[in-house]
Amino acid sequence: MPKDRGEPRRDDAFWYEFLSRGDSNERRVRSALKLLPASPRCTLCAAPFAGVGGTLMRAIGKRPSDKNPAMCNSCFQFIIEHHGGAEIDVTMLFADIRGSTAMAETMTPAAFRERLDRFYVAATAVVQANDGGVDKFVGDELVAMFFPLLSGPDHTARAVETAVRLLRATGHDDPDGPWLPVGAGVHTGKAWVGAVGDAAHTELTAVGDTVNVAARLAAAAAAGEVIVSADAAKAANLDAGLDRRMLDLKGKGAPFEVVSVRIGATVGV
Repeated sequence: MPKDRGEPRRDDAFWYEFLSRGDSNERRVRSALKLLPASPRCTLCAAPFAGVGGTLMRAIGKRPSDKNPAMCNSCFQFIIEHHGGAEIDVTMLFADIRGSTAMAETMTPAAFRERLDRFYVAATAVVQANDGGVDKFVGDELVAMFFPLLSGPDHTARAVETAVRLLRATGHDDPDGPWLPVGAGVHTGKAWVGAVGDAAHTELTAVGDTVNVAARLAAAAAAGEVIVSADAAKAANLDAGLDRRMLDLKGKGAPFEVVSVRIGATVGV
């Protein structure tokens, strides 16, 4: 992360510049660290935590933070010192396991946990490979965010590609069907992105209507389907021939236009 330049700056302007553009040194460091094996990695700087790459990082003092293992200790300290955030353009990806309640009823708790762990590992790998950040896992749901600092100017296309790859990683292209039924939703727009929590547990997260819409799109998606908002589809330059429909979303006064991307037997990407 950028070195501290005197007193911490918590104003929106600092966070907007950092999240929307970062700086050239930050981008170079992230690009270089991505070349080192292996996952898992720091959400922000991409420092590897395992394998040979993890050994190299520990040698220079970078290791998973004790307070938030999704970040390295130096990035977590930076977030603590510059606590705050700003409204920026962000693309949100939500992915849900379909029928998880019924699935849990047919499995032992330990077996269900193993299935969830496999999903978490697969989702994390796909998100990080596409320069996104895992916001959180909530039960059977992935929440991931893509914005300029992490994903570059094409963050919406990266989010859609991540959703498609996640469905393929969970077997939706396999002849025998998926090992886990998953549906996803992608939406782009303005959201507040920044640090929340206190020194004991701080996270980088996103809040706002863009986040809520993405969650509702994922909830409406069938297994093997990515529902992409019309705005996100336009930003990602999706094929104009993909299926379009209108959805009634909670909190929206009018039907919401979406594009459907199906993986497997119906429509591929």
